Amino acid sequence: MGFPENILSRDEKVIRKLNPHWMTVLVPALLGLVIVALAVVIVLLTPEESPWPTIDWVVIAIAIVLFLAFVLVPFLRWRTTHYVITTNRVVVRRGILSKSGKDIALSKITDVSFHQSLWDRMLRSGSLTIESAGDGVNEEFKNIPRSNEIQQLINRLVEDDVDRRGVGSADARQHMADVRREGQHPGADDEPAGSTAYSSQPGDHTPPPAEGRWETWDNSGAHPGGGPAPSQDWETPPQR
Repeated sequence: MGFPENILSRDEKVIRKLNPHWMTVLVPALLGLVIVALAVVIVLLTPEESPWPTIDWVVIAIAIVLFLAFVLVPFLRWRTTHYVITTNRVVVRRGILSKSGKDIALSKITDVSFHQSLWDRMLRSGSLTIESAGDGVNEEFKNIPRSNEIQQLINRLVEDDVDRRGVGSADARQHMADVRREGQHPGADDEPAGSTAYSSQPGDHTPPPAEGRWETWDNSGAHPGGGPAPSQDWETPPQR
């Protein structure tokens, strides 16, 4: 009679399990007490002479049928009705022999409302209405325990689901932007056409001096880069 947890997906977690409020079985329970009490009183008060023993058995059989129909069946119906709230959906399962069910995805829920009469407020019960996107009719669930708290819980889970889906999309977009930006960044081998590679090792090409500057020579007359010494007819730049 428990909730079949094998219907949950791998990453889905159960937040709250509910059965209808115990008030739904209060009347059947009281009725069962009345049926049993009447049957016992009739059997005890009838005489033992024939045909009263036969009448007693008839009374007992009628009491059993009434107990099954008006007590046991409502109790089983209450026990096999499950309202389960998970991280992905609201699950409803009903039925004793024949089963029925409905799943409402959190991403489809557009509004959740509750209603409590004065009697419901005293018993901390109420009805819950879930509106979902699409052409489906609104789902109304009656005799929900603490319906006001369940309404707030579902609304909070819907907001968390929206945030989770939104953050995931933003991360994906940021990742794709980073990939594109890294793909456009030139690597070490992507030198522009016509450029010359320079090295800081001695004997290799050294960058030419910037415009308006003159290279200096050490006292031995050797070029700092290791090249040949200048000729004697080297002209110094005119003084300004």
